[in-house]
Amino acid sequence: MTEINGFDNEFEFVKYLNGKRVGELNPMFREVIDTIFYCINDDDVIKCWRNHYPQKSDIFIKIRNFIKGISIKMSSRNSVHIDCISEFIHFLIENEVPRDIIIKYLKYHYADGTTNGRSKIRISAEEYKKTHQDHIDEINKYFNNEDLLIKAIDRFIIKGNNSKYYINALVHGTINDFLWLTKDEIIRIILSKKDIYSSAVHFGPLICQPKNRCLNYNPLYEKDRFSVQIKWYSLNDDIIEQMNNKVIEKKELNEKLDEFLNGE
Repeated sequence: MTEINGFDNEFEFVKYLNGKRVGELNPMFREVIDTIFYCINDDDVIKCWRNHYPQKSDIFIKIRNFIKGISIKMSSRNSVHIDCISEFIHFLIENEVPRDIIIKYLKYHYADGTTNGRSKIRISAEEYKKTHQDHIDEINKYFNNEDLLIKAIDRFIIKGNNSKYYINALVHGTINDFLWLTKDEIIRIILSKKDIYSSAVHFGPLICQPKNRCLNYNPLYEKDRFSVQIKWYSLNDDIIEQMNNKVIEKKELNEKLDEFLNGE
């Protein structure tokens, strides 16, 4: 079977959903729809279309007069956001990250001894960590402050920096095999991992890195040195962990209900 790309995958979701009645959905899709929409019934018709703007919602789903945005991922690398370096630094300044931390980030980002990426001598992230891990740890201390982390979640995953609309769910996979999270679950997962240790620059489980360090000086990728890329490498595992926690919580709730009803 030929592997489809992300754009084709989004169209597959649109093709499956658009024009269907809610009652015709398979159990996987029905669970998503029942969770993010309210007061719907089996006879309601679904309208679905792809978002052609570079925003966090890849597709929109409309039932009656309610519209919900969905972000769709399918890769194991899961890039969730890209900023030009100037916009990213402006984001840090707006949120009062200290100047010395911003300087340390720029030196990590370019890993060429400069804060503007203009040196001819470049080293890999692994080489940079050997002598500057203490600087990366300092950066992470500030990046994982809860107030900044909430704003980072909003910018990188939930809303972005060019839209007034939030996503209502994030789907990972294809129409025949996917996992998913609600907006609130995304926030809960990332905040729960703010104290994890990583040798890389990170916001919770979100790894922050140059789009390409271009160590081979390939002119095709030179511009990528001036972009910041956010990746959620552990997305699939984090969704599974969240699903398991939901099962445990439901089991505990049912046990407490049984105890109450039985007068124990």
